[in-house]
Amino acid sequence: MKSGISPAALLCGLVAAGPVAAQTEIEFWHAFTGRLGELVDAQVAEFNASQSDYIVTASHKGNYSETLNAGIAAFRAGEQPDILMVFEVGTATMMAAKGAIRPVHEVMAEAGADFDPDAFIGSVKGYYTTTDGQMLSLPFNSSTPVLWVNRDALSAAGIDPDTDLSTWQQVGAVLDQLKAAGSTCPLTTAWQSWIHLENLSAYHDVPFATQENGFAGLDTELAFNAPLQVQHIQAMGDWARDGKFIYAGRRNEGGANFRAGECALFTESSAGYAGIKSEAQFAFEVRPLPYWEGVEGAPQNTIIGGASLWVMAGQTAKEYKGVASFLNFLSSPEIQARWHQDTGYLPITSAAGDLTREQGFYDANPGTDIAVRQMTAKEPTANSKGLRLGSFDQIRTIIDEELEGVWTGDKTAEAALNSAVERGNQLLRRFEQANR
Repeated sequence: MKSGISPAALLCGLVAAGPVAAQTEIEFWHAFTGRLGELVDAQVAEFNASQSDYIVTASHKGNYSETLNAGIAAFRAGEQPDILMVFEVGTATMMAAKGAIRPVHEVMAEAGADFDPDAFIGSVKGYYTTTDGQMLSLPFNSSTPVLWVNRDALSAAGIDPDTDLSTWQQVGAVLDQLKAAGSTCPLTTAWQSWIHLENLSAYHDVPFATQENGFAGLDTELAFNAPLQVQHIQAMGDWARDGKFIYAGRRNEGGANFRAGECALFTESSAGYAGIKSEAQFAFEVRPLPYWEGVEGAPQNTIIGGASLWVMAGQTAKEYKGVASFLNFLSSPEIQARWHQDTGYLPITSAAGDLTREQGFYDANPGTDIAVRQMTAKEPTANSKGLRLGSFDQIRTIIDEELEGVWTGDKTAEAALNSAVERGNQLLRRFEQANR
């Protein structure tokens, strides 16, 4: 033979390769890079090493919006993955994509998987289930916004780093002190719509939209131009004008500023923990998201961000069985507890939270349970169980544009929010007409 490999050696090689060739491949598309991407790769590698029937191949497809769009385009071309990560605001879009997805509860039942939807935290599970409690997608990386504090920056400004920051009134007073002390970045934020409108509304138990924020029907209208939201956005606009709030971008551009030690306060996802812990060269801590004192019912509960895993239609029975096995692995207490501890994402099951507490993680890392308590301290209301709005990725873009007008001083909060509601409602009507 030209290769110099003997027939016997070739036969041995084929026999040795047999089990690998027999493995069923499961394609998993996600939106993670950096430290989170490394942790996802580690989970996939651990699952692949734990059994020999399936091999999961994970692929990064861009940010959340890009990953959703890639999945939609792939389905139209008949080249969809088995599992697609979709951020929470894409839930209504995926639900309306008839024929494109397989509900998780069906996939698990058909595979005979030991799967209990009631094991998941209620405020997380409710986002991804039907009105009768059937789980459509698997919660994976669920987070909620918190306040990150650079303790060294407060001390340098002569402020007690243990000062109370539980209300926006108190935060405003500290921003005054930071600015007076020469801080060039007293406050910055990530994900401005998610934190300062969507979660603001839920945390104060006021509607972001009608029809229970879209859960009760497609004929919903946006309602985030009410007095509370106008008050909050105008306060932030005033802080921006005075150099107390520094706007860095629509996604998480402000994270780099905070991790570098430039900013004293930072409103961000609880999942900022992974990057902050690995990069920050200063003393930091996590605090609850502030609320406006004097608003009846506040603080209520915050709502989740992050993403869930959707099973795509058009796969083989073997692939679906592999998908069920992988999803069960990801939601197991041990894997979820480690994921929660490494990333700051919520432990999506009660068992994972209990295990984390038993392992002493919360005692050793004070504040890391704040996100969990913030989500579970009160039973969610119609205003605080989440959002389920069509075309919401595009609506967020509209909100971003209007908020940027406030930060630059070109618009008042009232004018900007009125415009965002009017423009967003046009998208909701088109979505309703397309999905009747």
